Amino acid sequence: MTAVEIEYCVPCGFRDRALDVQRAVLNALETELDRVSLVTGDHGVFRVTVDGEAVYEKSEDDYDIDGIVRQVRDRL
Repeated sequence: MTAVEIEYCVPCGFRDRALDVQRAVLNALETELDRVSLVTGDHGVFRVTVDGEAVYEKSEDDYDIDGIVRQVRDRL
């Protein structure tokens, strides 16, 4: 099974965004995952990884929850 990690910038106020992504991933893929973790960070980070491999980086991709869930699903 798979571990998803959502790292978000606390000073930037990205917690709600991280919670939204966590909820969407769990709603779509809960039975296929071992763990979905929230990790606090700083310096503007918002990154989603699957088993340590980035599937979304705020600096590179447009924020799209459905797109992030698709990227996670593709890595399963």
